[in-house]
Amino acid sequence: MASHSLGAERPVPRWTRFVFATAAAMFGAAAVTFSLAQAVEKANPALAIRLAPYDGRPAAVEAAALQAQDVAARGGELGRLATRALQQDATAVDAVTVLGLQARLRQDPSAGKRLLAYAQLLSRRDVRTQLWSIEEAVAAGDVAGALKWYDITLRTKPSMADTLFAVLTNASAEPPVRVELVRTLAARPEWGDQFARYLAAHAPDPATPAAVFAGLHHLRVSVPQRAAADTINRLIAQNKVDLAWAFYLLAHRGASRDRSRDPAFASDLQQPSSLDWVPINDNGVTTSIQDGAVEFSAPATVGGPLLQQTQLLPPGLYRLSGRSADVDQPEEARPYWSLACLDGRELGRVALPNASDSSAPFTGIFRVPDRSCPIQILTLIGRPSERVEGLSGRIERASLQPAVGGQ
Repeated sequence: MASHSLGAERPVPRWTRFVFATAAAMFGAAAVTFSLAQAVEKANPALAIRLAPYDGRPAAVEAAALQAQDVAARGGELGRLATRALQQDATAVDAVTVLGLQARLRQDPSAGKRLLAYAQLLSRRDVRTQLWSIEEAVAAGDVAGALKWYDITLRTKPSMADTLFAVLTNASAEPPVRVELVRTLAARPEWGDQFARYLAAHAPDPATPAAVFAGLHHLRVSVPQRAAADTINRLIAQNKVDLAWAFYLLAHRGASRDRSRDPAFASDLQQPSSLDWVPINDNGVTTSIQDGAVEFSAPATVGGPLLQQTQLLPPGLYRLSGRSADVDQPEEARPYWSLACLDGRELGRVALPNASDSSAPFTGIFRVPDRSCPIQILTLIGRPSERVEGLSGRIERASLQPAVGGQ
């Protein structure tokens, strides 16, 4: 009998090689088909089912898609399809959500809760499970639980922000929701600042964001400048003057309603509210606040508002005083301060003096009439200049306060 060394390679019979090749080809074809099914299961689950009838995931996606088309119809068919999907793949979360919604439609809360718990166990990233969890928490009056799932959904699916922000904004009008919302936002979720801006701009009643942001302030949690400014501006636009001022005071302790704010232009706000100094840059006019002064300029023949601040002055006499510099214009082209009621009634003007080489003081008196003028606008206005270089200048200080002795 011929002997074989241990390292010798035994010849493989031809029929064995044929079996190996056939098995490899079959395995490869199955793998390709399975991969193709995975690739199309979201876009065309029916095709994925035909490609891989043994895979439960396409069947689950198909059931979810059919249910989305008509929630109440095809109940038996959907139930069978989803049940088969779960039998083939116990992790097919779409099938669980389909069966869960069917349980709710047939008013079987115990089955619904059981299926929801299973869906949550399978995935915290599935949108249908997340929305289902929110709805169940809301139905149970569990505001904290609903907001927990809002947080999960918005962290894992930022694309849901527009939809969920709109719902949460409307819900935040209810005090119990606001309490839990403040607690949620105080934890600084990733979506918190974005929602704060949305809430300030879209809440039907600006008193709602004012209440939410006041709650955050008391917890020493900052609010985006734009959100705070939008809230103040909307409150003033709706003539909710007292609420606007109370909200403004939260971040501006020591401010007084009977005088203007920031006379030395020390604040550096990227998003000022109308109660702050607001530089105006429009129609060629350029205004900026920097280094404790206001710099302004305008091309020849161009005029208009340069700087504004909304006032909430009680009736009485007020003195405007300050210093300006680098103004050199004929009297008819010199910039001036105007105080006007919100309805457009002008209460007076104070022109800036010429001071081309140094600063010079300005002063003037305004009378705020009865309570028909609860909101006033203090505006620095540039008049068109015929000079080639146009208009330019600087305000170093501006203060509006009660006139002593009525003078």
